[in-house]
Amino acid sequence: MTSGGVVIATEPFFDTRRIGDASVSVISEGTLPWAPRLQAPEAEWRAVVPSADAAGVVPLGMNLVLIHEGEAVILVDPGFEDPSDTEASTWPGLVRSPGLHAALQSMDVKPEQVTHVLLTHTHGDHYAGVTVMRKGERVPRYPHARYYVGRADWEQNPERARPDSMLARQLGTLAGLNLLELVDNSREIAPGVSMLAAPGESAGHCIVHLRSGSETFYFLGDLFHLGCEVEHPDWVSPGRNQETMMASRQRVMADASASHATVVFSHEPFPGWGQIVATENGYRWEPSGVLSHN
Repeated sequence: MTSGGVVIATEPFFDTRRIGDASVSVISEGTLPWAPRLQAPEAEWRAVVPSADAAGVVPLGMNLVLIHEGEAVILVDPGFEDPSDTEASTWPGLVRSPGLHAALQSMDVKPEQVTHVLLTHTHGDHYAGVTVMRKGERVPRYPHARYYVGRADWEQNPERARPDSMLARQLGTLAGLNLLELVDNSREIAPGVSMLAAPGESAGHCIVHLRSGSETFYFLGDLFHLGCEVEHPDWVSPGRNQETMMASRQRVMADASASHATVVFSHEPFPGWGQIVATENGYRWEPSGVLSHN
């Protein structure tokens, strides 16, 4: 099945679990090919990345998260435009799921019910769908929500100066409507739900932490791209700040491991659930790898 030249896959594309009293759903937007160029000998990284093809390209999962906690309905990284949007961007090699809105409809969640939209960082695949054109005017896709992003990813982003850039078009619209909130070191978004600074992937990269009852959940955005980077936190692709990324990774791994947190990051193969487990020499990624069928 295709839409606008993009392949649409129809396999299961969302999965829900309970974290304490909260409900957390992982929603797949599809897969996107990417060559990570890990800073390690090729034979070494290929041994732990069997999905890489001859050119070193791997199919990245494109996961986002919906959190229900009390009265809050929180979307994290509503990445792409809806597959049906006529203005949808072209992402080479992208294989789409039916999309976020199809998942929300299946879960009986209307865009008007979303109270908060959290953006881990300003790479386009994480925020391209936050606004939409209606009657010739660009408007927020989630009209009753506040939108949150790391301060440095907005204030220090050179794309702000380009009126035709995705950043100016999407987040600029929200800023102009006074809907964009900037996060510094940490920010409680709703009871039990916080954005925490974890720079390295970008200067303002944040993660999302949920604490409900005795249980903990992390959505790590692009703090890791591949599970092997948990065991090898010094494997950082070009274009990132390696030293800063490693420091953020070490801090989060220690806490996630100690709290036995359920963890999801953006580009793990769907459904993406797993844990970061302490080992004798560091940490490892332990995916659950199964749908919960909730």
